[in-house]
Amino acid sequence: MLLRTSLLAILSLLFTANLHAQAPADTSLWSMIQQGGWAMYPLALCSLAFLYIAIHCYRETSLTNFAPSPQVQQLAHHFANCELETAHQTAQASDTILARTLSRALPKLAPYSGPQDLELFETEMGNALSDEQSAISQWTHYLSVVANVAPMIGLLGTVSGMIGGFQTMASGGMGRPELFAGDIGEALITTATGLCIGIPAMVAHSIFNNRLQSAINETTRHANHLLDQLPKQQTAS
Repeated sequence: MLLRTSLLAILSLLFTANLHAQAPADTSLWSMIQQGGWAMYPLALCSLAFLYIAIHCYRETSLTNFAPSPQVQQLAHHFANCELETAHQTAQASDTILARTLSRALPKLAPYSGPQDLELFETEMGNALSDEQSAISQWTHYLSVVANVAPMIGLLGTVSGMIGGFQTMASGGMGRPELFAGDIGEALITTATGLCIGIPAMVAHSIFNNRLQSAINETTRHANHLLDQLPKQQTAS
């Protein structure tokens, strides 16, 4: 829904910018891209990068990718019965965030462990979750890059269009504003396009960062719940 809304916003604002730029009768999307000049090509790459990264971040920050309920219930059963080796095998057979962190941490927790082993387990779980969060947050950081770069490219296209307009004016177009109308159109279209890419990317960056943090917190809560399922003698000193 976010991606569809962003794409519709980009297209609609492109058409609005075209009208304000006093474009010729041909108001097709391709004609606007041509009028926008060279800056439209890197902006097109930015829009494609935004869509790809947003889809990837949406999939990576889904809670089912972190700690699906059936897996948590299965692991809780193994922990409650002190079947740590079976729990380790179950974790290794899955590719969720919780499973990968348990695969790293469970070797630190042998049957009938003392408080020192429990501390090692919790430390390793924290390190593993931190590594997983860092790997995913790199992708959300790319959204921030797109959000900052796209308006800058649009601004550069605006400057390019204004320079072209002044050159046209200096070469004898002072009394004929229609001669540099294309340069003004280039300036307006590239600015609007850059903003239409940057604003949704900025919003998406904030949304996916919040989703990631919520998913990490939920996975941490499930890991603590699994540890609480261990029999009392398991945690006894």
